[in-house]
Amino acid sequence: MKGNILAIETSCDETAAAVLKDGNELLSNVVSSQIDIHKVFGGVVPEIAARKHTEQIRLIVDRAVADSGAEYSDIDAIAVTYGPGLVGALLVGLNYAKGLSISLNRPLITVNHLMGHIYANFLAIAGLKPPFIVLLVSGGHTMLIKALDYIQFEIIGQSVDDSAGEAFDKVARIMGLDYPGGPVIDKLAGKGEEKFSFPRPMYDNGYDFSFSGLKTAVLYFIKDNSGYRKEDICASFQKSIIETLVHKTIKCAEDSKIRQILIAGGVAANSKLRSEMDKYKNRFDIFYPPMGLCTDNAAMIARAGYEKYKRGLFSDLAVDVIPNLGIDKL
Repeated sequence: MKGNILAIETSCDETAAAVLKDGNELLSNVVSSQIDIHKVFGGVVPEIAARKHTEQIRLIVDRAVADSGAEYSDIDAIAVTYGPGLVGALLVGLNYAKGLSISLNRPLITVNHLMGHIYANFLAIAGLKPPFIVLLVSGGHTMLIKALDYIQFEIIGQSVDDSAGEAFDKVARIMGLDYPGGPVIDKLAGKGEEKFSFPRPMYDNGYDFSFSGLKTAVLYFIKDNSGYRKEDICASFQKSIIETLVHKTIKCAEDSKIRQILIAGGVAANSKLRSEMDKYKNRFDIFYPPMGLCTDNAAMIARAGYEKYKRGLFSDLAVDVIPNLGIDKL
């Protein structure tokens, strides 16, 4: 089905907009990151994030349309993230999208941010079809998901406390490293040795995850020891968290008898996660988003929105944000 989708993403600290043509041709993808603003606080400050979205959103959306080579009159639908995320940040994007929907007389498509991360894979892999197992791993979520259809997802397992991305950020903060912690730890780990033994919580206990205890183990190791290299702690911590993610993902795929595995979310950019998952490519078809589409962006929202556009799944203007939206709701 043909159609130009203008998408907006403001769920956390990136103000993003993109234009997607016919579900497979990305005409533009603009992202304005607030990382440097929030870095001094060691994490995202919701009030600041919402304020910066308000300042940036018109500029970013206008630029996305201009970069696409299209006009606003060429847009067939407006897609926007409505959850999960920070309530103030989400409201900026949703309200701007509603305004565009009214002024352009185009349908509004609300998109689940988690579904967007999954659909980042579809932008790089032509002809990808369900069923597949998804490891969705980010700063806010760690989930194993079974997708038997394009828009129906079942949670098989999830974190009972800290997400993997959250554990990376917290351990980085404990070690005095920059925010966001994931890329910094990944880089330092490449220069270190996996010489310390940290726990792998719930490793053989079902499909759920728990990373709070691992974070605490690193904290007490640092308090009780000296003379260590940060690179070695990073390598050892990352080994524990990645081995747990990979073990449970492969077991889930084996038990489900599903050959395709999709990795999604910001932690999908982690080099060790990719190298460890690649060891199983002789048994499974394993897919990753392009590196530039792992973190939050509007291209993935456009692609997920296109699936709803094809099915005529539009929202009315009374729709509100849902900060704790689950993957089971479109």
